[in-house]
Amino acid sequence: MNDIADRLRQRTFDFALGVIAFCRKLPDTWVERELGKQLLRAGVGVAGNYWSACRGRSDKEFVAKIGVAADEADEGVLWLTAFIRRGFRDSIEGKALLAEGNELRAILAKSHKTARDNRKKKKRETRRSRPSR
Repeated sequence: MNDIADRLRQRTFDFALGVIAFCRKLPDTWVERELGKQLLRAGVGVAGNYWSACRGRSDKEFVAKIGVAADEADEGVLWLTAFIRRGFRDSIEGKALLAEGNELRAILAKSHKTARDNRKKKKRETRRSRPSR
């Protein structure tokens, strides 16, 4: 794995840890518990799916997993934004976590698009290089 992938692995892991810490500090009401569960799953899912993408056995699997990681980052941003806008966790910590979630979402979405485009290009080139019958 290259240095960029290693740094992104670390960032997704740190994001997951940040989400865990954020959720632990939420008030203990049914609304915060339910929304916190959604945020926790999404935040941890970013790291889990990115790490899984890095272990992908094929280009197709990599593209699928990195797409899921991007979706999880998007969902994490949704729930963090909801908490911050509603004032549940309007803190420097929450805003920093939201900023990191937005950056990860952008990186993963771009990576997904690039990987998908590269896979399509490779597929086209493979078809062209096959001998005609």
